[in-house]
Amino acid sequence: MQPTATVLVYSDDANTREQVRLAAGRRPAADVPPVEFLECATLPAVLSALDRGGIDVCVLDGETAPAGGMGVCRQIKDEIFDCPPVLLLIGGPQDAWLATWSRADAAVTHPVDPVDFADALASLLRRRLSVGA
Repeated sequence: MQPTATVLVYSDDANTREQVRLAAGRRPAADVPPVEFLECATLPAVLSALDRGGIDVCVLDGETAPAGGMGVCRQIKDEIFDCPPVLLLIGGPQDAWLATWSRADAAVTHPVDPVDFADALASLLRRRLSVGA
């Protein structure tokens, strides 16, 4: 198992980024490595971080403005080679179809439920890290 996993968190709201960090904790599940967070508040910061590489999972806030997480997800799925899995924060169950359109690998509703979020993040980390192994 690698020593740590890097999770990119994109939201223009510092409170949302904090909710994500707190919900995931230091290690979202016992069978995945501890996580380190890379916080981004703008689309250029997200694209720059993905270009540098080393991101294991992206968490994107669908409510971010001006570039919402759903559109960003679709863009990076088209433009980033070997794009990391994406966990999308959506406004509610009614937005699930938008998460599908964006090609997100998983979606959870906002406000973040710690149990649902940690489960979804751990699942994406398992998938990403088993592919890289």
